[in-house]
Amino acid sequence: MLDNRKLLLAATALAAMLAVTPALAQTPGFNNKIPDQIMTPDKVETRLGTLNFVDGVPTLETTRLVYDNLDFLRGVEVFLNFVPAASMEAIRLGIAEIGETKVNQAVIFDQLMDSNPLYLTANTDTVYCFAALDLDADGPTVVEVPPGSGPGTVDDAFFRFVIDMGIPGPDRGKGGKYLIVPPGYKGELPKDVKDGGEYFVAHSPSYGNMVVLRGFLVDGKPDAASKMFREGVKIYPLSQAANPPAMEFINSSKLAYNTVHANNFEFFKELDLVIQKEPIDFIDPELRGLAAAIGIRKGKPFAPDERMKAILTDSIAVANATARAIAFRSREPRSPIYPGSQWRTGFIGDDYQWLDGDGMSGRNLDARTNFFYMATVNTPAMAAKIIGKGSQYAINYADASGTPLDGAKNYKLSIPANAPAKDFWSVVVYDPQTRSELQTSQPFPSKNSKRDKLIANADGSVDLYFGPKAPEGKEANWTQTIPGKGWFVLLRLYGPLEPWFDQTWRPGEFEEVK
Repeated sequence: MLDNRKLLLAATALAAMLAVTPALAQTPGFNNKIPDQIMTPDKVETRLGTLNFVDGVPTLETTRLVYDNLDFLRGVEVFLNFVPAASMEAIRLGIAEIGETKVNQAVIFDQLMDSNPLYLTANTDTVYCFAALDLDADGPTVVEVPPGSGPGTVDDAFFRFVIDMGIPGPDRGKGGKYLIVPPGYKGELPKDVKDGGEYFVAHSPSYGNMVVLRGFLVDGKPDAASKMFREGVKIYPLSQAANPPAMEFINSSKLAYNTVHANNFEFFKELDLVIQKEPIDFIDPELRGLAAAIGIRKGKPFAPDERMKAILTDSIAVANATARAIAFRSREPRSPIYPGSQWRTGFIGDDYQWLDGDGMSGRNLDARTNFFYMATVNTPAMAAKIIGKGSQYAINYADASGTPLDGAKNYKLSIPANAPAKDFWSVVVYDPQTRSELQTSQPFPSKNSKRDKLIANADGSVDLYFGPKAPEGKEANWTQTIPGKGWFVLLRLYGPLEPWFDQTWRPGEFEEVK
């Protein structure tokens, strides 16, 4: 007979075996029950279809499927994240097409921006002066801005803010010399104005930069601003400051050319140009890695094979649709400027870096896409509350019921009296396809409080009309639309005043006129 000690040991062993047996039945090959949440079944149903595994190892077919999907996802993310860079490159390519290729050249719109050139939501209300800087070729570059210049900005190759000029800039509209310094520059530089020097010095993280200056109309005409820029804007390398080359201005009014980034596979080629030209650290390793994951890598040719090209072509179609959904049908609750209104903000979070104000949520990527898919030029002056300076914007795609604006229908928009704009207000109509000015028989698809002789109501308000034909007696307040085409508008306030910010003044909604 077994003694008590042996009986106890046998009982303990039997109990242990019984305790292990159920777990072995559920998870073969393990000594203990494994939590279900870390296991991978042999078959998993997903939006990609059935994914198959052999004891957790994907089959060859599933491996192919998920790698294709990973490449697709990265193609989508590259588009959504790099729209700012491709957009800047598209502007550079566009103005180079009409001859702006040297440091001492600038594009000017002597007769204002009309609907012929394609620019993302450009205005018809100020005289633009554009200049592309190449700090790699020219080194530190001087930009002389004349007194009286309106809002101006320098943005880098990723459309990040570098410095303001003119009214919102450190010269405060009095004019001055700006020095834009390339990344990694080790040479001696002159003193900044704040240190007793003659230059407003700004360091850019990229070689490519864009100078965008705006000049105000005088008596509703662009002549004075055009003259101011042509006589006062000078751009030259610091190394040639003692004897700068004469400026050359290219009048871009009425010219047809494109500055809008591609929405198909060509987008990746535009981006590759940027990656190859700029210093390696002009974007962070995360973004570089995202681009490299689809074959866009500094120092190597972008040459996807047929499989990858097909995937990227598909991915950019989805990415473009996603960007258009974000822009035209935003799900962001902070997008409407007013409760129940169709008027929306371009700077969701009121932050030009899209850090949601306090940065606790990180960068709001959809908010950034929302802006750059529709617009260009990034500056704090467009997002911040600066009474009487800078500018504010509101965008609208739909009538009061939320139905997208239809070029075959007639609409009325009320602009209440005492619009809070020290300089002027305007409403410009755009094409949802190009996000550029709507092309109609009217070269300027807009109305401007200073340029146009608008018919005001007895209370000082102004009713604007939109449709294929002008309402009788209201021709001065009418902007043409085209049947078969959608449209949207931007309301601009230059020199915005307090009633805009505290919302005691607000524009009306679009009302269909039967």
